[in-house]
Amino acid sequence: MTRSRSARSPRTWMLSGVMWAVAVLFALPLLWMISASLKRNIDVFTLPVKWIPDPVQWVNYFNVWAGDPPLLRYFGNSVIVATVAVVGELFTSSLAGYAFARMRFKGRDRLFLLYIATSIVPTQLLLVPRFMFFQAVGLYDTLWALILPSMFTVFGTFLMRQHFSTVPGELAEAARLDGAGEWSIYWRIYLPMARPVLAALAILGFVWSWNSYETPLIMLSTDENYTLPVGLTRFVDGDGGLAGGLSMAAATSSVVPMIIVFLVFQRQFLSALSRTGLK
Repeated sequence: MTRSRSARSPRTWMLSGVMWAVAVLFALPLLWMISASLKRNIDVFTLPVKWIPDPVQWVNYFNVWAGDPPLLRYFGNSVIVATVAVVGELFTSSLAGYAFARMRFKGRDRLFLLYIATSIVPTQLLLVPRFMFFQAVGLYDTLWALILPSMFTVFGTFLMRQHFSTVPGELAEAARLDGAGEWSIYWRIYLPMARPVLAALAILGFVWSWNSYETPLIMLSTDENYTLPVGLTRFVDGDGGLAGGLSMAAATSSVVPMIIVFLVFQRQFLSALSRTGLK
């Protein structure tokens, strides 16, 4: 046993070294963004790269949050869109997933396959129909034009259906014998057991809504309704060019909520991926 451990030690150290090297490689863009956020605009894109800012411009963060355009307004819009969209996605996906997994009706499997097949349609192909629809119903240039499409996702339905399919059906049968209806079975039995999967879906949905750029660019036209990805392009210098230091300070600030959400729900996220077999 001692020889086996000693033989594995160099291999383990080598594997750890490779993983650390890959981790540092993936972290370099984030480190550069943080470094650039503390530089003057003229120093951001200088070569060779100076990783330690000199002088350190903490005023970039003050100008971003208190200046014009105010990052706080874009930040608040993104929080509203991401929060409402995630709550709606969790509700609709869990309902649809429960129906496809536990309820029996004619054509259920074919309908599910047809619903999954809609995921092959590119999102860009739906922008023009959505634009025309929201303009016709009076929701163009409102946050609802971003929230409503995000509340119904094929991936969320698929993820919840896969989870509910693994739950023993005897639980529902016992509840029906006690007089429980489908809503009670879903709400009181199946939904509480899906907390890890719901947490994973919430993280993914939050990240997708938070980082969405193309849809807000098409659906929004006024500065007051811009979300963070579109608002980041508003930070320009006196010549009309992109202000590197201010843009990187705003981008660094926009990453913080995603990191916090992942750190809070990381255990449930990893547990959900292992349960559903998605790795």
